[in-house]
Amino acid sequence: MKQDIKKQLQNRLRRIEGQVRGLQQMVESEKYCVDIITQSNAIKKALGSVENVMLEHHLSTHVVHQMRGKEEDKAINEILKVYKLAQNK
Repeated sequence: MKQDIKKQLQNRLRRIEGQVRGLQQMVESEKYCVDIITQSNAIKKALGSVENVMLEHHLSTHVVHQMRGKEEDKAINEILKVYKLAQNK
């Protein structure tokens, strides 16, 4: 993995970690339900952005390598697996 992508993902995950801690504190202190739901939704979107970066990286590196290396079936299966995971959101 390229170091800039790795650094970007680590930064995002640290922010998400902080958001989750904040969410835990909101629940513990019984904050307003809508505020908790709003924070939870923000965390889901942030995780979605991590998934998007990873998917873009995978497609532009591993899948391209597989296609060039005559591993089309493996590449197609991985793309379909990720697509099916996305459909279950």
